[in-house]
Amino acid sequence: MATALQAVRGMNDVLPDEAPLWQRFEDTARRVFEQYGYRNLRVPLVEPTPLYVRSIGEHTDVVEKEMYTFADRLNGDSLTLRPEATAGIVRAAIEHSLTYERPQRVWTAGPMFRHERPQKGRYRQFHQFDVEALGFPGPDVDAEQIVMLARLWRALGLTGIALSINSIGDADERRAHRAALIEYFEAHNNALDEDAKRRLHANPLRILDSKNPAMQAIVEGAPRLVDRLGAASRAHFDELRALLDEAGVRYTVNPRLVRGLDYYNRTVFEWVTDALGAQGTVAGGGRYDGLFAELGGKPTPACGFAIGVERMVLLLEAQAKRDASAADAYVVHAGATAAPTARRAAEALRDHGANVVVHAGAGNFRAQMKKADASGARFAIIVGDDEAAAGTVAIKPLREGGEQVAVPVADLAARFAALQSR
Repeated sequence: MATALQAVRGMNDVLPDEAPLWQRFEDTARRVFEQYGYRNLRVPLVEPTPLYVRSIGEHTDVVEKEMYTFADRLNGDSLTLRPEATAGIVRAAIEHSLTYERPQRVWTAGPMFRHERPQKGRYRQFHQFDVEALGFPGPDVDAEQIVMLARLWRALGLTGIALSINSIGDADERRAHRAALIEYFEAHNNALDEDAKRRLHANPLRILDSKNPAMQAIVEGAPRLVDRLGAASRAHFDELRALLDEAGVRYTVNPRLVRGLDYYNRTVFEWVTDALGAQGTVAGGGRYDGLFAELGGKPTPACGFAIGVERMVLLLEAQAKRDASAADAYVVHAGATAAPTARRAAEALRDHGANVVVHAGAGNFRAQMKKADASGARFAIIVGDDEAAAGTVAIKPLREGGEQVAVPVADLAARFAALQSR
């Protein structure tokens, strides 16, 4: 009998039972992007190899180790399966003069290819949504894309995805920082691992992204580019932060955040979850104002990001499991007069279809809150003697940002429904 053929390692089938979550994510993403004026652009899976070498950087892991590159048997040209989409979109924008009359907001989606070790959420054929704003110089578009992603997480009902931002400055600032990094790491050469030694003179910025625990103390002591920004880069970053604050988007400034590709400048950002183990980044991107000129086009500012579809599907699967078993609310109560109000509040929520667990047995507020958090419920309903006397309860979000609010029991169901829908 002939040997049964199987899929290439790291290139997976999506079966009919699995496809609905893919479709849910894809449909939701398209709808949200369209709300912000982003239009679909489709580029080839195969591009000339020099496109990626020039844009991504010849000393990156992608170009050095991960690209699927082959010679065209008809003419000998070196071709590569796309490892990412930004370079192809910029190539298309230059070739077709897309930004000649006006800036463009575009998105594309589909498979990418990198020859790396397959692991959960990270495969050799993987899928991304790639979103780009071409021809926009200001931090308002950087902020727009981050706010748009926050809206996408809400539309999908996903929680626990945290945002980190940084500025890696402009080319002159990075050159000065590069020299400072080389000097610093050369002074600690005996403590560098082999990967860091290989990158030291080719791409020292990537050492800052090391995941080696033994390297973390050295990395933490390295010069920080965010402390050396020029006036224009600093103003850009400060305005981005102000816009995110205005939009109510929570973030952490991570001075060690870099992106793995060479074309980035100024703004870089990542959305990360701790629900997927080591492969926690679900979306990332930033500004790349020099890429158009690098690829032979007119200098054009640009900003964009990519979302890993496989990782989003894993999050949606985990959410579906939580939704099937977790309550909407866990009622915490302590005090001589709190229990009747707690039970009344729970029944009011159940009357409107919510799944509610009321704490049973003894325990102070702290112990009960630990149980509320462990239950998987999105909200805790808190009742003490003071709340009981006032005819109120407190609603505390457990899975996402938000302040604890006091609500009259009579208004609880309506207020709870409004919080659930966010």
